[in-house]
Amino acid sequence: MSAPTDRKQPDPTSRTAELRSRITTDGIDRTPHRAFMRAMGLDDAAIAKPMIGVVSQKGEVTPCNMTHYDQVDYAKEGVTMAGGTPREFTTISVSDGVGMNHEGMKFSLVSREIIADSIEAVVHGHAYDGLVGYGGCDKTLPGVIMGMVRCNVPSVFVYGGSALPGRFKGEDVSVLNTYEAVGAVQAGTMTEDELTQLEDACKPTIGACAGQFTANTMAMVSEALGITVPNSAMIPGVYSKRRGVGQRAGQLVMEMVERGGPLPRDIVTRKALENACAIVAATGGSTNTALHIPAIANEAGIRFTADDVAEVLQRTPFIGNLRPGGKYHAKDVYEIGGAHVVIKELITHGFMHGDTMTVTGRTLWEEVEHAPAPDGEVIRTVPDAIMASGGVVVLKGNLCPDGALLKVAGLASLTFTGTARVFESEDDAVEAVHSRDYSEGQVLIVRNEGPVGGPGMREMLGLTALIYGQGMGEKVALLTDGRFSGATRGMCIGHAAPEAATGGPLGLVRNGDQITIDGKAATISVDLSDEEMAARRETWTPPVSRHRAGLLHKYAATVGQAHEGAVTHPGNAQWPEQPRGKIKGARA
Repeated sequence: MSAPTDRKQPDPTSRTAELRSRITTDGIDRTPHRAFMRAMGLDDAAIAKPMIGVVSQKGEVTPCNMTHYDQVDYAKEGVTMAGGTPREFTTISVSDGVGMNHEGMKFSLVSREIIADSIEAVVHGHAYDGLVGYGGCDKTLPGVIMGMVRCNVPSVFVYGGSALPGRFKGEDVSVLNTYEAVGAVQAGTMTEDELTQLEDACKPTIGACAGQFTANTMAMVSEALGITVPNSAMIPGVYSKRRGVGQRAGQLVMEMVERGGPLPRDIVTRKALENACAIVAATGGSTNTALHIPAIANEAGIRFTADDVAEVLQRTPFIGNLRPGGKYHAKDVYEIGGAHVVIKELITHGFMHGDTMTVTGRTLWEEVEHAPAPDGEVIRTVPDAIMASGGVVVLKGNLCPDGALLKVAGLASLTFTGTARVFESEDDAVEAVHSRDYSEGQVLIVRNEGPVGGPGMREMLGLTALIYGQGMGEKVALLTDGRFSGATRGMCIGHAAPEAATGGPLGLVRNGDQITIDGKAATISVDLSDEEMAARRETWTPPVSRHRAGLLHKYAATVGQAHEGAVTHPGNAQWPEQPRGKIKGARA
């Protein structure tokens, strides 16, 4: 049967001629391109509509992203209902939970860059007109948002939602409890049978970790930035309400395509970044956000470092009674009104900007003004704040001149002085802690685990939880150029910059040196003269990496330091104007 001869070519003067995707669909020279689309089941009507990418990490590497299966379908429904053609694709995820305490963790932070890079490749490679992006496991949230800001097409981010907390001995529990329970078994305060019961109970559903760890913190960051479906972040991942969230995301991105914005870089401004820092401070959120917020800023061409993060953290009250420093989980925040409760309280008292733009085209204040007041228990009011300033402090001094991060939320004391016990890698430190070969009053230094030195800046929840479970959580301090989990608690200082492997002062410390940490004054120092530091530097040699090829080798060659977000490119990527239509994808 011969092909039809009356098929009309798209009209170059029509409204759809301004879409980015017209570079792939319009004209006789795009006949092969359209043939590929028809092979995917698209007809003339579908090809003529805006092409909207829908990206997720659905798969079986972690429960955090397994909520994406149905939710992606809901977003595609929303796109279709609003007159678009959804194009589903996936990207990777590396589970921090499964990667913990071994070489696999070196690939966790690297995965953030792979996610952003892969989104850029697909969105620009196929000239999609817009994007709905799902995140679940820790690095997937900033990775997707970074990709959106880099591509700067109409975009809506959606968090897949957290797991429900489990119940053990009459209390709500999460995966954090199992990490700390391992140390408790070693210390003889819990039996192995109890540990097995806790293992079975702690994570009863799919979804990301239930506490205010990195995933839920970054979900709140997406709310504060205004780049997600308003007040959707704290809805548990298994709740039916997420169907409406997905559909709304699809509809919103189509509205943005119709209007020509707001685009991600209209939303991610300096004020919005300050809002992101404020919600981290107010909820005692993860220290990892001090990597991710500067990295998102970098994509928008805004220089926003750990110093900028620290400024906001210091001026923002801590009002969230959330795990790990507090008592409650994401589900509890949802039940008292969601993230908008926190945002409204902070805007009302002058700690957040209410005039920033959101994906709806309305301001942040317009979105939150009808939110309920804090309940006083899960989220406190500003006058009744848990602490006057944020739950994370950036420390500086001769040991970390570019900064290091201390999560002060939940700490009994904000100061610590002790003698250095130096480990050249996380593995050495874990071995010592397992055998309880360390002492009260020591500052355990784990170096050569930074972005370059790791490479990959490993996260050390397994190590910190062991220490805490052994009853030593605030009897020792831990200092590293690597990362800590959002679930970490205790006197733990991470992200030390510059890192040891690039010549930072951390590489000069020796066993027995005295170190002073002051969370109130935001300082950290080693009791050595400038002359002694200079003398040690003369004999210092950089460590030899075990990764001389492959992904980690490439990463180490391009990655920057932690205080600037550990980014791998200069930021503010520009996509050249295409000859067939406007890059924005706006319609006439």
